[in-house]
Amino acid sequence: MADRHFGFLRQVIDEAPIGIVNLSDELGYPKHKVRYSLRVLEEASVIQPTSEGAVLTDQAPSAVEDYRERIDDVIDQLEAIEPPEMSISE
Repeated sequence: MADRHFGFLRQVIDEAPIGIVNLSDELGYPKHKVRYSLRVLEEASVIQPTSEGAVLTDQAPSAVEDYRERIDDVIDQLEAIEPPEMSISE
């Protein structure tokens, strides 16, 4: 789901203003999934709707940086975990 949200955010960054139909056509997701992702991004204050389509907010750059830092933290935590030894039973 995060991959989808970030994909829509990338499209808004590249093509704003962009509407639901164009996002659906360009990325191949049904319109209801586009609406949901846009709502999530709007609630996070990253985008805002306009009559022409979704556009970035002034808070978008800091929000994207925050996402990067959080993802880096998750990667660091995953790298610190030793994978369990796997044995295949026959």
